[in-house]
Amino acid sequence: MQRSGSRNWFVFLALFFLITSLPTAAAHALDNGLARTPPMGWNSWNKFACKGLNEKVVRATADTMAANGMKDAGYQYVILDDCWQSPITATSNGRDAQGNIVPDPERFPSGIKALADYIHSKGLKFGIYTDVGIKTCAGRSGSIGHEYQDARQYVAWGVDYLKEDWCNTLPGQSAESSYTLMRDALAAVVPATDLGGLRRRTRATNGRCQGFFCGAAIAARLAQR
Repeated sequence: MQRSGSRNWFVFLALFFLITSLPTAAAHALDNGLARTPPMGWNSWNKFACKGLNEKVVRATADTMAANGMKDAGYQYVILDDCWQSPITATSNGRDAQGNIVPDPERFPSGIKALADYIHSKGLKFGIYTDVGIKTCAGRSGSIGHEYQDARQYVAWGVDYLKEDWCNTLPGQSAESSYTLMRDALAAVVPATDLGGLRRRTRATNGRCQGFFCGAAIAARLAQR
């Protein structure tokens, strides 16, 4: 009985030293002062997904967060997830003639700039969604090939936070390269703010997304307003 116990301890110690001696993957983060603590707020997807998402819902959510103590507790972001964009149809790719991303005119008739202004008037910050692929996960227009153009549009609208997803990508498309491209686009468009880059919420290795909320790989504050 004693010999069995000794053997178990030996096995435990051997496994312990084996695990603790394994090399750990380096965590890459930009030392830009952003997201020192997890950004907190509300995201439209879990409750509404595509169904029922519109500007009235988002405004009402901002009103509630500002009034019920959530804002004071640190929940400061109101984030539009997928389906705020104009649908792709046989005659439209979800962008205008200049290639600018267009909001869904039925869901957001006042436009994104007006919605962002309203959220800011409540002392909150506004976030928006895009995707590195040809289309978003819900089939709206993705940002591939439009990274700098979309970054300029988001800043013009007053966006503070960007979530970028990983759906409908090209064969062999690199996650790390794709997210780095959007990071660089944001940094180029907002050079005078404290952006300095963006914080990746997941890790990209060999073109595959790994880690928490795999697919929602970018969380970026675009500007301070």
